[in-house]
Amino acid sequence: MAQAFESNVSSDFPFTLQHVEVLGSHMTYVDTGSPTTDRKEIALSLHGNPTSSYYGRNVIPHVSPEVRCIAPDLIGFGQSGKPDIAYRFVDHIKYLEAFISAVLPTGKIFLVAQDWGTALGFNWAYLNQDRIVGLAFSEFLRPYPTWDDMRGPARTMFEKIRDPVEGRALIIEKNIFIEKLFPTGTLRPLTEVELDHYGAPFLEKSARQPMYQFPNEIPIEGHPADVLEIVERYSPWLLENDIPKLFFWAKPGRIVTEEKAKWCLETMKNIKGVFVGEGLHYLEEDHPHKIGGEIADWISNIS
Repeated sequence: MAQAFESNVSSDFPFTLQHVEVLGSHMTYVDTGSPTTDRKEIALSLHGNPTSSYYGRNVIPHVSPEVRCIAPDLIGFGQSGKPDIAYRFVDHIKYLEAFISAVLPTGKIFLVAQDWGTALGFNWAYLNQDRIVGLAFSEFLRPYPTWDDMRGPARTMFEKIRDPVEGRALIIEKNIFIEKLFPTGTLRPLTEVELDHYGAPFLEKSARQPMYQFPNEIPIEGHPADVLEIVERYSPWLLENDIPKLFFWAKPGRIVTEEKAKWCLETMKNIKGVFVGEGLHYLEEDHPHKIGGEIADWISNIS
């Protein structure tokens, strides 16, 4: 029987962050270096909102013996720079493209992604199909054709967040994403050390624009149109390509419900589903060792 969450989740961050200049700012990232195997591929791990490379701290050690792992802090998140930009999805696309060009300009890539990391990663993978050898993902971003497709308390909260006045008050002034929303995305009660780590980049109100903007970038009823256009461009390719896919899901999930998970498993080609057990949105905080072990095994079986 699947357990609610793993008990041996460490709060330690066993990596030294590297820095690279990107578009007049800088991005920090984990780089595990050469693996114990002779494999040349790279596992590129992309996080979501409001996390950072810290999100993968218990997963990466399972994968790094198999392949080199790179895990950036998205611009405005973690210890990456906080330039004076809008932090729209298209901004993140530009910074991620520049980061990849600077840090891993060549070579084959296994994408490992969650939340907004999936949208960024899928878009990059679509545009660089010759470099992608595998896609591992959970709780992936998806458009909502109408507000009715976002049900329950999530709809009420997102309607407030997307109000230009109330939303800024909630996230910028009251810091509810860190104080209230993020902790409700796991079943495991996060430790004070973990909460402090995730909250540290956003102690100042001036640093919270990245957290505020991402919820406003989710395509709902066709808006924002440019984000919807990007997602609709890569989505048919995601369903139809033969690239190996590893899909983690949980009950009840947050973005990906059991119904949506079953649809993915029935619709996407060359996909392996892994049910991790009970979980909400931040599955790597509840089931990191299960996820890390499955990724490592999956990679080892791809030639």
